[in-house]
Amino acid sequence: MFMKIAEIREINTKELVERIEAEVAGYNQMVLNHSISPLDNPAQIKQLRRTIARMKSELRQRELNNK
Repeated sequence: MFMKIAEIREINTKELVERIEAEVAGYNQMVLNHSISPLDNPAQIKQLRRTIARMKSELRQRELNNK
């Protein structure tokens, strides 16, 4: 669920796009569940949001390097 940048760089681009979509869906579900009943560890939301940002940053960097 929570990945470091080194792990993200090892993933190929197609799989990275799929992982971003899956993580965003999971994030949205987690936020919805948290609004209904509090999570045991609300810091998970912050960690997941940052992981998604790392993935999107890596994807954008790959796009810029290919041009």
